[in-house]
Amino acid sequence: MQPIRFDPTCYRIGKRPVYLNSGEFHYFRVPKKDWRRRMKLFRQAGGNCLATYIPWLIHEPEEGCFVFGGEDGVRDLDGFLRTACEEGLYVLARPGPYQYSELAYDGLPGWLCRNYPELRARNWEGKPFRTSSISYLHPLFLEKARAWFRRVAPRIARRTLSRGGPVAFAQLDNEMAGIHEWFGSLDYHPETMGFGRPEGRYTCFLRERYRGDLDALNRAYGTRWTAFEEAGPLKPGGEATPEAIRRRKDYLDFYLGTIAEYARTLAEWLREAGVDVPFVHNSANPNMNALFVETCAALKPDLLLGSDHYYSLGQDWPQMNPTPKYAIQAFSSLEMLRLLGFPPTVHEMPSGSASDWPPILPGDARACYWLNLAYGMKGHNYYIYTGGPNVPGTGMGDEIYDYGAPVGANNEVRPLYHVQKEFGRFLAARPWLALSTREHDFRFALDFEYARAGRYWSGRGEFTFSSAEAHDFLQKGILTTAHCAGLSPAACDPGSDEFLADRATPLVVVSSASMSQARQERLVRFLQRGGKLLLAPVIPELDEQLQPCTVLAEFLGRPTARPARLDYLRALVDGVQLNANGDPFACTRVPEGAEVLGRDEVTGKTLAWRLRTAGGGQVIFLGLRWTHGKRVHSELLTRLLTRLGLKQKLTCSNPNVWTVLRAAGKKRMLFVLNLHSSPQEATVAVRAGARMGRARKFRLPPMTVRCVEV
Repeated sequence: MQPIRFDPTCYRIGKRPVYLNSGEFHYFRVPKKDWRRRMKLFRQAGGNCLATYIPWLIHEPEEGCFVFGGEDGVRDLDGFLRTACEEGLYVLARPGPYQYSELAYDGLPGWLCRNYPELRARNWEGKPFRTSSISYLHPLFLEKARAWFRRVAPRIARRTLSRGGPVAFAQLDNEMAGIHEWFGSLDYHPETMGFGRPEGRYTCFLRERYRGDLDALNRAYGTRWTAFEEAGPLKPGGEATPEAIRRRKDYLDFYLGTIAEYARTLAEWLREAGVDVPFVHNSANPNMNALFVETCAALKPDLLLGSDHYYSLGQDWPQMNPTPKYAIQAFSSLEMLRLLGFPPTVHEMPSGSASDWPPILPGDARACYWLNLAYGMKGHNYYIYTGGPNVPGTGMGDEIYDYGAPVGANNEVRPLYHVQKEFGRFLAARPWLALSTREHDFRFALDFEYARAGRYWSGRGEFTFSSAEAHDFLQKGILTTAHCAGLSPAACDPGSDEFLADRATPLVVVSSASMSQARQERLVRFLQRGGKLLLAPVIPELDEQLQPCTVLAEFLGRPTARPARLDYLRALVDGVQLNANGDPFACTRVPEGAEVLGRDEVTGKTLAWRLRTAGGGQVIFLGLRWTHGKRVHSELLTRLLTRLGLKQKLTCSNPNVWTVLRAAGKKRMLFVLNLHSSPQEATVAVRAGARMGRARKFRLPPMTVRCVEV
């Protein structure tokens, strides 16, 4: 079997682009006699890879007692890998240390969690918050985990592709940070983090961040410490002052740096054992992708980051089926993965559920799979493809880990299997989709810092607009509005120069009061080169450390925008009447030579203007934040982007039907999405060269994604 390579566009085997079609298959839950039969079924459904956890608690049931092999197959990792190879299936091996997977102690050995309470992660008050939430870098935990990897890693290494086996990828831990964030807080373990010690991790982090300047640290925090080791983290939550936000941001950055250190440590152990395949990690959900920027930087080019895209795992899940809100999250997640340099991959794609109710229905799953494909997914791993009995005493729920999977515990083939087989055949018949990109008509800046700001910046405080609010506005305002307007957005990274080359396509930047100097300078260069920019709802005046930084404002003529304290909103912007559902920011100073595009009709305050800049650029400022809910939002966004040269790729008559156009070479495919519970009709036209092509009428049943080559 040849190695699987990847780049931001797709996966490749040799020179051939491929779609990674993987399914979760736990050798320790599926009877050995059924392995081959179920693998063949997966191949028939278009599968080319299997993923499996390798649970620590099963293979080291007592400390120092490692058990592999056996006739029943429960611990026969080697036999499973050998069978997968014989069936021509690649394998993603997931040795932990954590697995989760509804296993007791999240896959860690019970003896570890019970006998070594000092390993447990701590909250800000220093209290442990859960038996199996461990402090990743605690030296004793690393010692125990190292012993586990010394036993499991060589077994993986013997079965890698370079040695004639099927193992193509090895996962580092599982959904890192979740084991802390979901059950208590970030980890504040004093021994791991080194609080109060001259050479402790946190002390060293602060000393490096502030370049050894204690006065700079004290100015940033409003403190009077006499040594770096006196500095400690601030209680989570609380006031949104500059000093408090800086301290919380520093601790989040530090904590995420420890995640990267932990991942790098696991990677080194695997490499030492001869595991020579790429590493993967799965962000637990779209809102966590931005937490792995440091990890990606530490492990590139050896790391492939993907995300989990569940829509229902129980009653408390925010989405019971793949709704439009789910689609926006999936789209943003896949775009972020692409910008990070990876083929967008869903490492855990809904394929059953840990809860029997609400169910994962075949029709919902079909819409989910094609939705993710439309928005750029280049690989997935069904969680789970097949299940079976838990090893006695290791499961947290039922003794049978069935999950409502496509292939059940008794080999029954369920309707969900046929949906996945249909999806596999669809992909096999259209291999060009592996190379496809979305045809877009405008771009938006996807700022990773804004995406994680909600973890350290709660509330607006004394600022005009917070970074967490900016990310929320991007999702619920700009992107939702764009989809309802029939527009076709694509993300770009404001932290990279790559977006500067395209000066013809309008760029939307949602800004908070804070934007790094480097990002502001890039926007200036973009405008100087003739770029077209829609900036909303405020103009940045601080850098990422909340220090004064007005590079962009100075270039634009020093305009200002402040929250407009209005009794109610009644505004006319570019001919569009806005009467509700808006958070206005009035311009107290408009650049000289700017054309006013909108005012509040009661007070006369300016809310929008357009300016032509030196170098041939244009910028429209819109002092308005909204949550999409009115058609006037779509009308306004379309009008403003049209002023900046928008040439729509598609038109759609129904705002409740969303569209995506993907292309590779001369091949183009239109995806038409009805993610509602009622039938919808829409007339869609696709641009062909300089003009819109002939319109087509679509009648879409509920929860349907229609695909048409155009």
